[in-house]
Amino acid sequence: MKATLKSLRETKANPAVSVFVKTHRAHPANETDPIALKNQLKVVEERLTNEYDKTTAATILDKIHAKTNDLNHNYNLDTLAIFASTDDVQVLRLPLDAKERVIIGERFATRDLVRDMASAVHYYTVVLGRDHARLIEASNDRVVKEFDKDDDAQKNMESIPFPIENNSLYKTGDGGSDRSANNENSYLKEYFNRIDKSVQELWGEHKMPLVIVGDARNISYYKEVCDRPENIIASVSNVTNLEDGSAQHIVDGVQEAVESYRSSLHEAALGEIDKARGAEMLRTDLQEVYRAAYQGAGETLYLRRGYMQPAKIDEKAQTLMIADDAAAEGVTDDAVGEIIEHVMHNGGEVVFMPQEIMSADQPLALVTRY
Repeated sequence: MKATLKSLRETKANPAVSVFVKTHRAHPANETDPIALKNQLKVVEERLTNEYDKTTAATILDKIHAKTNDLNHNYNLDTLAIFASTDDVQVLRLPLDAKERVIIGERFATRDLVRDMASAVHYYTVVLGRDHARLIEASNDRVVKEFDKDDDAQKNMESIPFPIENNSLYKTGDGGSDRSANNENSYLKEYFNRIDKSVQELWGEHKMPLVIVGDARNISYYKEVCDRPENIIASVSNVTNLEDGSAQHIVDGVQEAVESYRSSLHEAALGEIDKARGAEMLRTDLQEVYRAAYQGAGETLYLRRGYMQPAKIDEKAQTLMIADDAAAEGVTDDAVGEIIEHVMHNGGEVVFMPQEIMSADQPLALVTRY
């Protein structure tokens, strides 16, 4: 998703059409989603027809309808986002709540999405059941998707696609007479090794941390064979119905561990901020933070959750001037959002901090690369 948002942010088009529709994950609520989409597309049609020439309007509308006419709303998440130009259309299902709206300009409206995605813990949950293993992608406490064999991401895999069946000799009863504990352990490790090969292949595309779910023994064995154990941020051994429970049931069961991981990030962040301050590689002035972020010098941006600041921004001069009126001409209503985008665009990280940790007097801090 980060790569997609980066590509969208870099795109300049006239017009660049951004559409956000509130959607629902389950029946019967999702029966209203086609109507909501139709209503927003009607707004797009009216605006394009009134503001642009017929050829431009028709080209974009045709491309949007080609991507949305046969959309299966049974796979909806919480927001449907459409980004369209005369060249291309992208339709994204997002695990976050976005305000329904249509925005037309020269750039796609990705700023709020970047902020929301940056503030989330995005991870894979590896579910180690006795009969088969599952892989669930999640963002905070929301399921993004559970991988199945028809998933596009798994179609060209060299490893086994999820869900992965446990067809070891011990489990199927073909292990012969030697059914010792050592033999069982060997077969289990072989099973978990196959699982890990698939996890690592998918991880290589997105670099997301892992939460491992299973009984204590299976978790221990998985960690032994895991190629990248440093990517495991949590292990949870008390979740029930590993094989038959819904993906949301599994994700609900790991939230305490996810929150613990988030807290550890906050504690580590304070140490990194102090370290950078001592090395004179910390910027806390908004103007200095903006310039460093724009120039690609930002390594990690620490932000007080909820912090927004209207400002006038001059990209050519690389200046930022705080403004009191967010609605005034030439004022960007959320200059912090611009800084977030620059940091992430240049390969930096963004960490959102609780308000009780970062005070209103110092709502942001940027650790620089040099």
